[in-house]
Amino acid sequence: MMSKQETSNGPFRSLWKFFASVRLTIVLLLTLASTSIVGTLIPQNESPEAYFNAYGAFFYRFFDIFGIFDLYHSWWFQTLMLMLALNVLVCSIERLSSAWGIIFVRHPSFNLSRFRRLEKKEEFTQDCRAEQLKSFYQSVISRSFGSLRVEDTDSGYAIFGEKGRWTRIGVYIVHLSVLLMLIGAMIGSVFGFEGFVNIAEGETVQHIRLRTDNAVRQLDFAIRCDDFDVSFYENGAPREFRSSLTIIEDGKPVLSRDIIVNDPLKYKGISLFQSSYGELPPQKQNIGTPEKFTLVFTSKATGMIYEKKASLGQPIQIPEGIGTFVVNEIRNSFHFRGQDLGTAFIGTLQQADGSPAEVVLPLQFPSFDKMGPIFNKNRKDAVIISVAGVEAKSAPAAVRYYTGLQVAKDPGVWVVYSGFILMIFGCYMAFFMSHRQICVDVKDFGEKTHIMVAGTSNKNKLGAAREIKQVARMLTNL
Repeated sequence: MMSKQETSNGPFRSLWKFFASVRLTIVLLLTLASTSIVGTLIPQNESPEAYFNAYGAFFYRFFDIFGIFDLYHSWWFQTLMLMLALNVLVCSIERLSSAWGIIFVRHPSFNLSRFRRLEKKEEFTQDCRAEQLKSFYQSVISRSFGSLRVEDTDSGYAIFGEKGRWTRIGVYIVHLSVLLMLIGAMIGSVFGFEGFVNIAEGETVQHIRLRTDNAVRQLDFAIRCDDFDVSFYENGAPREFRSSLTIIEDGKPVLSRDIIVNDPLKYKGISLFQSSYGELPPQKQNIGTPEKFTLVFTSKATGMIYEKKASLGQPIQIPEGIGTFVVNEIRNSFHFRGQDLGTAFIGTLQQADGSPAEVVLPLQFPSFDKMGPIFNKNRKDAVIISVAGVEAKSAPAAVRYYTGLQVAKDPGVWVVYSGFILMIFGCYMAFFMSHRQICVDVKDFGEKTHIMVAGTSNKNKLGAAREIKQVARMLTNL
């Protein structure tokens, strides 16, 4: 029968073995790689309309259920990341427990017979007694290997040296770096966000729109765009666009800085990246009282077109006896059927029969008068009037831009960076450093001494063999 302890530890031990499997590591890595390819082929965080039009109703619902449109934040992708992190952790603990006695032992044991059985070793003879060589050999091994121990044997003594034992943890440092990067990625995925916002020059915003679900997120501070500049190459392509931003907190500016592409502004863990820009629609401008303007009269009867220079309040005699027209007023905002048509000239047409008719001429819609007598039913359909040009006292409206910012927060980024640094250090230890041991077996043969030099290494066997030969040559130079 099973003991109570074995029964209670059974499920835990099975789960431990499951996560300690290298096969699980391979399956998880292949799954994450294949799903990442899917996330590359299918654009992420687009609008639902774009996905619906691209994939149709069935595949849209299928992809939406499994979070394919925001794959890296989906519950199942994060579960895979968590499983990989647990797998790396358990594998590291499992293998480190077996290597613990080698790496962290205070007094390592040396097996002389093991060194004597090695095939690759250096052997030579010295014309002196073994005791005469002892101090010199100890100094040579100490300089080359640091750690040193001398043991007496039946026919002499053996000098053991060791170095680089700690390099065996290089692979575990790599495991730890992978674990940190996975943890950092999950922290950023759960607690971070990424959004965008467009800010016109001179305006201030305190909210952004998230890229994942297009929801609005309120920030703890406001962002003001003080200025935006863009320069162009000769072919018209943008060379550089720069935004002058100010961070406002509690109604007071706390930080001002210019940003360009790949040079973000960072504040309270949130990064503001320059990502795009655009021109704003021209503002409706108050043209004031123009000095002169040009009116165009088109006769319905003959099709003749007449241009006349005029000014505010000046009557114009229309040819063909059609009548007289005078501009009485200039409105900077004229509304028609709920729409603001902008600046408009309001005038009176004194027709040939003496009856007056009101005429509206919006500057932005030169063909407006072709619609006929919509304001005055007494208007005779004899002439079409439009404004061809205005000599305004005020300057034309300057081009205004808005800056497009990418706003991102990733609290796990420093965990990921730490993982990268550890990975570089761990890979260097794992691939370019090794744990090496050396044994100098010294035996007395009368007035002569037989010396054997042998060594082991957990990797880079060729390099270790060259070092053994070099040490042997140093030992012969007594």
